[in-house]
Amino acid sequence: MNPTELAENASAPPIPIRGVAEPRLEVHKFRTGAVVGASAIALVLQAFIPAKVWKGDVIGDLIELPLLVTIYFGLSRRNPSRGLLLGMVIGMAQDGLSGANPIGLFGIAKTLVGYLASTIGSKLDVEHPLSRMILAFSFFHLHNLVVVFSRRWLLAQQMPLLTVRVVVASLVAALLAWPLFALLDKLRHDED
Repeated sequence: MNPTELAENASAPPIPIRGVAEPRLEVHKFRTGAVVGASAIALVLQAFIPAKVWKGDVIGDLIELPLLVTIYFGLSRRNPSRGLLLGMVIGMAQDGLSGANPIGLFGIAKTLVGYLASTIGSKLDVEHPLSRMILAFSFFHLHNLVVVFSRRWLLAQQMPLLTVRVVVASLVAALLAWPLFALLDKLRHDED
């Protein structure tokens, strides 16, 4: 091509590119204070109930309510930056309330989970209870993976990556996600 042809082609109108329109997923709105209230209740139950009720702390390790709340609001609100911030705040608060973990351990793990849950929620419709249970199971293992690697790399503590207790806890989390997410669905703001 000579320079004249290039100039003529450059001034040609742009060719419209048509893409396949992706269906818009509904971003759920919640009643005022629902996110803060649900997060606070989950943190209080996680921090104080196992210490007072279950002395052996066996059941307390199996139930991870703050993680489930992080997953739920991440999937529902579908905004990665909000999911990231919610995960960070819940994780740091859980670290502060537990007293046994260094500050930031759960903060790192829940930040990653919140971000990924929001990202997945923005791409896929995750309203079906079975998909929510599978995601809760998967995110529990991701959370555990991040906690174990953080302890190994940052604190030089040896922790097993996968144990029978972790598998049972992930199954409990998946089963608990079904009624908990249905209960949290009732906090949505109806736009009639």
